[in-house]
Amino acid sequence: MERLEKQIQFLLEMDKEKSIKRQTRCTDLHMENDAEHAWHIALACLLLNEYANGKVDVSKTISMLLIHDIVEIDAGDTYAYDEKGQQNAFEKEYLASERLFSLLPEDQGKFLKSLWLEFEENKTMEAKFAHAMDNLLPIILNDADEGTMWKKNHVSVSQILKRQEKTKMGSTILYDYILSIVQQNVDKQNIIKDVEI
Repeated sequence: MERLEKQIQFLLEMDKEKSIKRQTRCTDLHMENDAEHAWHIALACLLLNEYANGKVDVSKTISMLLIHDIVEIDAGDTYAYDEKGQQNAFEKEYLASERLFSLLPEDQGKFLKSLWLEFEENKTMEAKFAHAMDNLLPIILNDADEGTMWKKNHVSVSQILKRQEKTKMGSTILYDYILSIVQQNVDKQNIIKDVEI
């Protein structure tokens, strides 16, 4: 029962992910939370994995996507285009991973932490495609919302292109699709044009 109790306590701790607000609005215009984001990108992986640059283990990639942001329970969400905040985000998230994954039975804690680190290191095809999913959905949601959060945060083309470099590593097809959305939003003046696309 000790093992089960640890697993249940971990699941209760994970409930806090539902309270971590992101800088993306959902199609019903409420602010997305981390749990909604994780579910949405896991579903996207299930549907869109045919566009990966290489073969991916879909189950492993979905597992990675479901846990990739749970460290934000302790570390908080760092906005994708907050360059200053991004500088020390990994250190804060690594400390969070130490605490959160230690709540589990040792074998499961090590397994989930290894998935989280694999995502962060972005070397395997699964991690690269996971990043593509992580980057695609906010673009689609911001586009559906007429760029409200892009405008509010004065997001520029160069910021988006820098973030989308990881998307290109996972899926050139989806990267090109994102570029077309970005161009449309530049034309609508939802994104600041500081460089050519």
